[in-house]
Order: sequence, then C-alpha cells, then structure tokens
Amino acid sequence: MSKTSPEKKPGESFDERLARLEALVAELEGGGLGLEASMERYSEGVTLLKGCRTLLAGYERQVEELTRDAELTPFEGDPDAGAGHGES
Repeated sequence: MSKTSPEKKPGESFDERLARLEALVAELEGGGLGLEASMERYSEGVTLLKGCRTLLAGYERQVEELTRDAELTPFEGDPDAGAGHGES
C-alpha cells in the first residue's frame, strides 16, 4: 500500500473508525475544503465505511453463533428444562 491508511491500523476499534467517519462527514458538510481535500476525505470515508460494515458483519456472525450455542439442549438435572418460556 502506498498511502497511509489510518482506517486500517491494527487494533483500531469499530468505535474509533465510526468516530473518524463522523468527523470526516462533518468536515465535508462544513463545505470549507477544496476539491482535492474533499476527495481525499471522501475516499477515506468510503474506506472507513467498508471497514465498519465488515466489522459489523463479523460481529453479527458472532452473535448468531453465540445464539446457536445458547440454544443447546439443557444439561441433565436442569430444573428449568421442562419449564415453558414465560410465566402464566
């Protein structure tokens, strides 16, 4: 990679990426940037957005896996195994 990509730093969290994306949007909406600077910010924003979407997809897969794991059969002797989902 020839360009420095702050959005690809190892250890950068989703929240950090999102905060940077929001800052870029605010800069672009402010309208005080020149064309080249605006294009650089826009390009960085698109890359950040892709990274955020990738992270979210990974988190979604993790939640689905955890949910599946939580739906395993109850252990032997579980007092709640025969109970319904809600109280009457």
